Amino acid sequence: MKRTPPALKLIQHGLLVAMSAVAIFPLYWMIISSFKNESEIFTSSLLPLHPTWSNYKYAFTEMPIIRMLLNSLGMSTLMTAFQLATSLLAAYALVRWRFRGQTFIFMLLSLTWLIPFQSIMIPNYVLVNQMGLNEQLLGIVIPFAVSAFGILSLYQSFQSFPRVLIEAASIDGQSDFGILTKLILPNIRSTIASLGIIMFINSWNEYLWPMLITKKMENAPLQIGLKLFVNSDTNMWGSLMAATTVSCLPILLLYLTLQRQIVDSFVRFGIK
Repeated sequence: MKRTPPALKLIQHGLLVAMSAVAIFPLYWMIISSFKNESEIFTSSLLPLHPTWSNYKYAFTEMPIIRMLLNSLGMSTLMTAFQLATSLLAAYALVRWRFRGQTFIFMLLSLTWLIPFQSIMIPNYVLVNQMGLNEQLLGIVIPFAVSAFGILSLYQSFQSFPRVLIEAASIDGQSDFGILTKLILPNIRSTIASLGIIMFINSWNEYLWPMLITKKMENAPLQIGLKLFVNSDTNMWGSLMAATTVSCLPILLLYLTLQRQIVDSFVRFGIK
């Protein structure tokens, strides 16, 4: 094998360090700004000259941050659970049985993946409003209960599963639900875990639909609460940076805990 010259290695690592610094700097600026007082919030100092916790105290006083964190966690968990459940059942049905119109249904699912949510947002809002689910967690979750991306991803995994094992389990008297839960799922746990991580992160970052459904801070996920906080106190940038720093902590902890699985999930499915 041809060895890479040391000078080229040095240049490559230098570029990686520079790109990493560019990516991390906005997060660093957010954190240090959360410790700056009003007189130095717009200065170019890379460190707070007079660090203060007042921004965090004000943010926790004026915003129900814990409640909004729980709202975001509940929203993301429910969306992920619903999407995984419906994706597993739909993908298994498409692979397990042969029926008329199967190809058409698969093509229709593929096409729905390409339709932006904004194009169906108004009909969804009318339906949720008629159901009386405004300002409620279910009103945010229900329109995202099914994921075409999840169905298509699991369809590929089920397709690669040996069909002879499924037929053998069926001959032994195993029900279809038993085949799915006892035979297939234990063998594709890593795929499901990777897909679940992507779904959770996408759900956590959801912004447009929750903003349409929720108007009160106590009912909103954290991202929408930050927007409402800006509208109410446009000059409290230090407190906004403090609240934003707190909002980043759950995903940061998730990444530090499941770093290998998250990287594997992006490699396996790509970034949608």
